[in-house]
Amino acid sequence: MVTNRNTRPAEEMQQPKDEAWWESLLAEEEKYSPPFNQRIRQEPNSETKVETNPVLKQPAVDWMCVQRLYEFDETIELSVSNFNRGGLLVDGNQLRGFVPVSHLVDVPCELSDEDRESILASYVGRSLSLKVIECDEARGRIVFSERAALSQAGRRNQLLDELKVDTCVRGVVTNITDFGVFVDLGGIEGLIHVSEISWGRVNHPGDVVHVGQEVNAYILQVDKDRTRIALSLKRLCSNPWETAEERYYPGQLIEATVTSVVPFGAFARLEEGLDGLIHITEMGLDEGQTPAEFLQEGQTVKARILHIDPSKQRLGLTLSVEKSSVQ
Repeated sequence: MVTNRNTRPAEEMQQPKDEAWWESLLAEEEKYSPPFNQRIRQEPNSETKVETNPVLKQPAVDWMCVQRLYEFDETIELSVSNFNRGGLLVDGNQLRGFVPVSHLVDVPCELSDEDRESILASYVGRSLSLKVIECDEARGRIVFSERAALSQAGRRNQLLDELKVDTCVRGVVTNITDFGVFVDLGGIEGLIHVSEISWGRVNHPGDVVHVGQEVNAYILQVDKDRTRIALSLKRLCSNPWETAEERYYPGQLIEATVTSVVPFGAFARLEEGLDGLIHITEMGLDEGQTPAEFLQEGQTVKARILHIDPSKQRLGLTLSVEKSSVQ
């Protein structure tokens, strides 16, 4: 279901049209998707090796068929011939391509490397119902999705016509990675980059949402040509940094909750979406003591605001009093 929502100021609603945004989002899967002039070699107790073999004899890919499947959002049955860390290699009927792990229905997103390899290996020889979600003849690249094949033919195209930028849509979280969240919108998946999850600092997307959760999301971009939907969670909420100086000022004593401890200090949350940095030099540590030995996530501390810069979303804190045990 798509609902209208008041638009925000233009400078706030800058859409991620830069291709680098998508490349960073899909980097983990992109690097495991070899073009057809390559073959993969699985060695025992080692990482998958990708070899370029320009003279490798393989049947020609029927690109007209690929384009037809993609344009009409049709389903096809293909066999799994091999796998690598990023997903499955499938072929049949003069088609060959790659199925990313995130587009497999029965593969959990949180797996050890060993468990992932075992599960992917079990797919070899099986037949899967798939849809083409990306085809690039120039690069020799075809990407399939088992998850997309769960919806009826043509549903993707229908959704691409219905989804509008600056509106709200509801979907279900299907996968979580270090760099973002995949959301099923009922026949097509949208992507929420980690930077669009919260106005505050996010250690990992899995700390905010979980697989199977229904979420409302703001549509940032709809790219019909490449079937890419950019979504945001944080745009559904007002930006707390815009009014931060109305509530906070240098020298102010506040209570904050430690959200992350890092080698150079710790991040502490004043309110939802508003995090400040307590630099290691502002902790009053004993010689040789580390931030992790002094603070822990979830702990409430009393701190004093050193400086605040809403335009850069930066806020500096100092521990002016001993850390508190307030819950």
